[in-house]
Amino acid sequence: MPQFAQLKNDTFLRALLRQPTEYTPVWLMRQAGRYLPEYRATRQQAGSFMGLATNPDLATEVTLQPIDRYALDAAILFSDILTVPDAMGLGLYFVEGEGPKFERPLKTEEDVKALQLPPAGSLDYVFKAVTQIRTELNGRVPLIGFSGSPWTLACYMVEGQGSREFHTIKKMMYARPDLMHHILDINARAVAEYLNAQIDAGAQAVMVFDSWGGALADGAYQQFSLKYMQQVVSLLKREKDGVKIPAIVFTKGGGHWAEEIAAIGADAMGLDWTANIGKIRELVGHKMALQGNIDPAILFANPDQIAAEVRRVLDSYGPHNTGHVFNLGHGISQFTPPESVTVLVDTVHSYSRQLRGA
Repeated sequence: MPQFAQLKNDTFLRALLRQPTEYTPVWLMRQAGRYLPEYRATRQQAGSFMGLATNPDLATEVTLQPIDRYALDAAILFSDILTVPDAMGLGLYFVEGEGPKFERPLKTEEDVKALQLPPAGSLDYVFKAVTQIRTELNGRVPLIGFSGSPWTLACYMVEGQGSREFHTIKKMMYARPDLMHHILDINARAVAEYLNAQIDAGAQAVMVFDSWGGALADGAYQQFSLKYMQQVVSLLKREKDGVKIPAIVFTKGGGHWAEEIAAIGADAMGLDWTANIGKIRELVGHKMALQGNIDPAILFANPDQIAAEVRRVLDSYGPHNTGHVFNLGHGISQFTPPESVTVLVDTVHSYSRQLRGA
């Protein structure tokens, strides 16, 4: 087993476990990405996105880039949510300007019935990257592992690519719920195995991204997305070597289901920018930590406006020294000026200390 350096900054992990912190920790979804010139240089060297994601040395390099540049409180593994269906044999590829696609989407009943868990060893490149990143972080901040949710993975697996309308998968969901549940059950088991292997490799917290849960109707969300996230959470390792491993779930567009999400047993809930973090804290703050939820578009504003919006989100959460991890309400835009992130991170730290009277 790899031996890792002792953690020097555990503020993020303590916040997820609703333990008191001296300030509000912050990290950003997609913090290693195209808005950073150093990322673009490494990406060019890799030749393709998957070339980057499947090379542990390069994945480590880009994971550490934002940690070297900003005073962030956590690193997140550089990877893609679609590694799991790719390992199931669906043939992931990327088209410039169009995003991810699958060569062999699940089109027929036979396709669905043939679906199996990823074969042993097919995702080892991810676990090697996790161990390497954790080693090279050298205890500076914790490392987050992640996966797409069973429903979000299924959207890509059935549609064959991203979608605005989700006609194909919703048709299957309503016409053949038996097939839909079959895919989701396999996905849930695959996601739990994948996250547990990341924990074994060195991840200190894990996050499930339910990017498309908000596309579902009330009722369908609970049956086809939340139920399977609960299955994943129930199968997760929640501690490693005597240390707790917090689990975060994030449904984009899921704020109005906060009480139901809070009941599935995760440690924290991510919120998008449409949610009122103060109201949701009053509803579920006794059950789980909250992560979020500033609008990523604020990073195109001037420094004073960014700082004011950061303060507004922190004020909305309230002067509590537990249970909040500051983040964007969605991933950072590739067009974000890198210096805007400095303003955001520094304001989160300084103003949250001020709120605590520190």
